[in-house]
Amino acid sequence: MKQKCYIWGTRLKEDADGNTNEYEEMCTLIGQGEYILMRMHLASLQAKSDIESQCMALSDHPNGEFVSPKTKKEFRVEAYPSFIPFIDRKKLTSHPYIFAPVCYSGHWWLWLINTRKRKCQILDPLHKKAPTDERKAINKFTGYVFSRLITYAGGEPLQKGEREKEIKSPYVKISGQKTSYDCAVYVMKWMELIEPENIKKGKYQWDNWPQEEVDHYRVEYASRILFSEMNKQRDRAIRESSAIRLSKPSSVLLSPFCQINSADIETG
Repeated sequence: MKQKCYIWGTRLKEDADGNTNEYEEMCTLIGQGEYILMRMHLASLQAKSDIESQCMALSDHPNGEFVSPKTKKEFRVEAYPSFIPFIDRKKLTSHPYIFAPVCYSGHWWLWLINTRKRKCQILDPLHKKAPTDERKAINKFTGYVFSRLITYAGGEPLQKGEREKEIKSPYVKISGQKTSYDCAVYVMKWMELIEPENIKKGKYQWDNWPQEEVDHYRVEYASRILFSEMNKQRDRAIRESSAIRLSKPSSVLLSPFCQINSADIETG
């Protein structure tokens, strides 16, 4: 059983000062052990609200270090067994393009991997180049991670030998967000609409979406997530499961905008 259970939410209860108690206990998952779900494990689609999301590899290899300070070992796909069942070997080795969204330090951006030409490009809603030396190092490490994933799936690495640790990932010039909080919305919509073959010389001519349209996309995604068939199945699984014990009535859990991911719950 995983240690965290993620919830999609569009609003959080705030106090008079506009703050949230991110450590409020919400529910307990009972399975092989007891795991308490806190408010800090929320992901929100509400504008200007933060999300808690991280890449396991990036958290184990801070600042893009190839050798983990914790384990003193280089990155290996095999070190993350809980994610291996979700690796689609066929897609990783047969598709000409791979989209890979990345979230780090509260910001989302999108990787585009051309598996035929062995090239990577970055679509960032907020930046036209790596904003810091730390991000440059993270970009190199992230390219290496994707190359290792493709190799693990049986394909050819993006680069061979030590060059795999020096994968260059230029930024594509593209119309991006006008606020400080719409990065995830842009990334999701780009994955739906972008045609990679139309990226020419590091540029992509794309509609410069007005803010009203971006706000509409957020509502669109919230509706699709909340009322999807998967969420309906989760609702049924949660109602019928003995693995969940609510600690107390919670405005978050009672909200129609929140769903527990029952795939993270094992009843044994």
